[in-house]
Amino acid sequence: MKPIPTLARIEEIALAAIAALPAPFAAAARQVVLQVEDLPDARMLADLGMDDPMELTGLYDGVPMTEKSTAFPAPYADTVWLFRRPILAELETREGVTLEELVAHVTVHEFAHHFGWSDDDIASIDRWWE
Repeated sequence: MKPIPTLARIEEIALAAIAALPAPFAAAARQVVLQVEDLPDARMLADLGMDDPMELTGLYDGVPMTEKSTAFPAPYADTVWLFRRPILAELETREGVTLEELVAHVTVHEFAHHFGWSDDDIASIDRWWE
C-alpha cells in the first residue's frame, strides 16, 4: 500500500511547479501566498455556492493582476489554496496521471487566475479536463 501524500508533499510539488514558471510569471507568482489544506473551509464553499468540499481542488483568493490598482490596494495578500483530499480523490479518477502532474496542473491553473485569466481563457489552451 502506497503512503498517503502529506500536506508537506503537496506543497513541495506545488512549489516546484511555481519555480518552473517562465520568468515573467515567476516574478509575479512570488507575490502570492501558497496554502495547502486538507479541505476548503465553509466560508470558501459558501462564497462559491458549493456544498461538497471534495469538488474543489484549488482556489485563487485575491485580486487578479489585470484588476489591481495602486489607488485601491488589496486589503490582504493574494493566496492560492490547494486542497489535498479533493486532489487525491481526483487523482483516483485519472488513470495514468501522476500526483506530481495533477498538483502542478491545479497549481498552474490557480496561478493563471492571479495573472488575470478566466476559466474560459485557461480552457482555450488547456484541455486537461476533457
